[in-house]
Amino acid sequence: MNWYEKLSKYFPIEELKSKEHIEALLKERGDIYHKDEGPHHVLMYVETDDFIFVDYLFVSKESRGQGLGKKLMDKLKEKQKPIILEVEPVDYEDTDTEKRLRFYKRLGFAHAQSIGYRRRSLATNEINQMEILYWSPTEESEESILESMKKTYEMIHTYKDKEWYGKSYLPADDVLKLEKDRDEGDILADI
Repeated sequence: MNWYEKLSKYFPIEELKSKEHIEALLKERGDIYHKDEGPHHVLMYVETDDFIFVDYLFVSKESRGQGLGKKLMDKLKEKQKPIILEVEPVDYEDTDTEKRLRFYKRLGFAHAQSIGYRRRSLATNEINQMEILYWSPTEESEESILESMKKTYEMIHTYKDKEWYGKSYLPADDVLKLEKDRDEGDILADI
């Protein structure tokens, strides 16, 4: 199974970029967009001077619980930059969402509680709510995390979107917002 097949079996269609989109990022934005692939994992991430954004992390079912995901994340932590990623809110009918959150909590990630993130999927036309988690070797403000997310959204998520999907995603300021009064609370608190 190739790297894209692994990702497409694990990530929902509304979260997964097209293969053409990812291949273009690897080729045309290879200065910042990277793939770390092995027989049991696929890690796609962005690395800038200021932060790392984990686009996709896949660890095969047979390798889960053996420390592979932790090793991959520890390798990124060694770079001593804030690490940001998107997760689905907890869905109690999908036990993977809770396991995923538990994994990131064990690794010391925090929930950016004041960042609202609602993006319309170009694949399904549905509004998709995501939550932002981050780890940082220094005290990062959620405002700083928001700015890094907006950069990622503009450089990576919407990269040539009209070319790949026939239409464009909404602008970053419409999708990612600082909402001090969000009622979601800390999604990691009860995990």
